[in-house]
Amino acid sequence: MSLNGTYENELAFQADRRKATVEFIKIVSDLWYDKSIELVLFRNELIDRNVSDILNLHEYAGEFVEKPISIFDSVEIAQAIKTLDVPPAKLDIGKLTFEYHLEDQKYSNATAFVVDKLKGARKNESIMPKDVVLYGFGRIGRLLARELMAKTGKGSQMRLRAIVTRGKIDQVVLEKRASLLRNDSVHGDFSGTVITDLKNSALIINGTTVNVISANAPEDIDYTQYGIKDALVIDNTGAFRDQEALNRHLKSKGVSKVLLTAPGKGIPNIVHGVNHLDYDPDKVDIFSAASCTTNAITPVLKVIEDTLGVKYGHIETIHSYTNDQNLVDNFHSKYRRGRAAALNMVITETGAGSAVSKALPSLAGKLTSNAIRVPVPNGSLAILNLELEKPTTLDGIHTIIKKYALEGNLVEQIKFELSDELVSSDIVGCSAPAIYDSKATIVRDGGKNIILYIWYDNEYGYSHQVIRLAKYISKVRRFTYY
Repeated sequence: MSLNGTYENELAFQADRRKATVEFIKIVSDLWYDKSIELVLFRNELIDRNVSDILNLHEYAGEFVEKPISIFDSVEIAQAIKTLDVPPAKLDIGKLTFEYHLEDQKYSNATAFVVDKLKGARKNESIMPKDVVLYGFGRIGRLLARELMAKTGKGSQMRLRAIVTRGKIDQVVLEKRASLLRNDSVHGDFSGTVITDLKNSALIINGTTVNVISANAPEDIDYTQYGIKDALVIDNTGAFRDQEALNRHLKSKGVSKVLLTAPGKGIPNIVHGVNHLDYDPDKVDIFSAASCTTNAITPVLKVIEDTLGVKYGHIETIHSYTNDQNLVDNFHSKYRRGRAAALNMVITETGAGSAVSKALPSLAGKLTSNAIRVPVPNGSLAILNLELEKPTTLDGIHTIIKKYALEGNLVEQIKFELSDELVSSDIVGCSAPAIYDSKATIVRDGGKNIILYIWYDNEYGYSHQVIRLAKYISKVRRFTYY
């Protein structure tokens, strides 16, 4: 075949591939909005993605499992799912496609395969939607609002009903709140609509009313006046950190559960995927989602502890600056944090090392930790220097982490990164709280000392962990196939 003929064939193939991707995007949307079935590709979200995004995710998937994952195969599996009567679910089509290739001799067609793999879905209990209130509307609060509203679908899981702030609410204040939700310097524009409604003191987000309530104290609010009942309050203020303070939310009419987006005292500190099943939401009313760093390092530490054993270790966190620091040099309650955040690397303490033991008691007293705040607005890195009980190799570590990233209880928490050129801006927008940098891992001679580099979007990845925990607390977790 001539070079021109080869080039023409390549053009035809790319056109077919992109047409198939357009069809795939439509099926993903139809499943979500018609049936509340969310498709993901090895935990990467597919809703509201464009053609290039979808194709790039397929390239990553193929490299991850070391076998081609074709968009044509994904369309075939997605079409099969669409024909079935499946309850609200979250399904990893990458895993399904991969398994279909491994087992295609067992099944006459894709539909027969999908029917067999999803047969457990019919046993899933029905879901009662949960009202959600965001108490506080800062960095995490706005990201939670974005995600909750983008994934409302038919409203079968979590329904954002109200946002609580301090101070008066007039047109200027309401528009400023709306503007901060629409536009974000780190995470880009919100993929939806936000309209202010001063008459009803509300934001109309994607056509749905979300009340904006002004209050100085949690117990002052009667949520039932807004039609809100049995709500989960997600406290993003940082002002209430212990059992007594957070219990004030439960004195409000219309509230049944509370979730703190910070480490808490005297309450369960949860890293979803690691220890959330240790606490029954029918018996516990107040939870903490711990910190972003604790959520980043604990899943990987659990993997290493369960497979190789950890004798002791040190955690160094290279963390983006936060609103707690000063923009320019100024007085601060802590010496170094008073220096200009965007101009300096700032050594500070972190409680992540000791906080891990709340989720993994076997690591109590084994870890030390410190942190360096650096001049980036988002995207952080944890360096785990661990002394092991059992020796390993570089390939051994990769195999272990990849296994847990592909199957089991931590697939939402750990992403196995393959890139040779990963930098902090690349991980912004990743929903996994822990991104394992496979190219940076070090195993010393003897195999008992390893150094792991774990990236994390300390805003976006953490917010997704909060939502996962919120769904568990609210008992609105769908059938999942990962």
